[in-house]
Amino acid sequence: MTPWENPHTLVDVVVVEDHAEFRESLRFILENTGHIRCKVYAAAEEALGPLLMNTPDVIIMDIRLPGMNGIELTKQLIQKRPDVLVLICTVHEDDELIFQALRAGAKGYLLKRSSVEDLVEAIRQVLAGGSPMSPAIARRVVNSFRPQLPKDLNVLTDREQSVLDLISTGMTAKEISERLFVSVNTVRTHIRHIYEKLQVQSRVQAARKAGKR
Repeated sequence: MTPWENPHTLVDVVVVEDHAEFRESLRFILENTGHIRCKVYAAAEEALGPLLMNTPDVIIMDIRLPGMNGIELTKQLIQKRPDVLVLICTVHEDDELIFQALRAGAKGYLLKRSSVEDLVEAIRQVLAGGSPMSPAIARRVVNSFRPQLPKDLNVLTDREQSVLDLISTGMTAKEISERLFVSVNTVRTHIRHIYEKLQVQSRVQAARKAGKR
């Protein structure tokens, strides 16, 4: 039984957040659920010792903190307390920060614009073994597993990419010219540039390099 499921137990939550107004608002909101006991810290250095001595049920962690940042604090806590549950709560949607936090051991990643209900639900989920994420963050994580186009496709212009997409469907230069409202000679020039940039000799090779069939 998790602390959340025990009606006679308060869930201990620690908030590490340097923005005073947000920090105190969060404490007020969480404590008024009637199910959570909340303690707050304004800096990682201030929180590290107490968190190692007495680990709470859940830690809500900002990333940008004065001095040591939240990702480094998460890493240090996880190294010494592998079972600690850290839930990132930040304004940052940068892919690199998301994956740094998850690699450091964070169990979830929420944006500060999340509703009170979403935050409380995230605490419940992480206690139950889940990994709650704001929808925008979950989408970024999912997209990171999508196949990436070869790097050399980045050298194509938007129009060349359009021509390549149509080549890959089997359309002729004349058909492409009609679709894009340009001359056949213009299409052939685009095709020649595509071949040069992708270092291929034929439509089939170009389509394969683009990951098409």
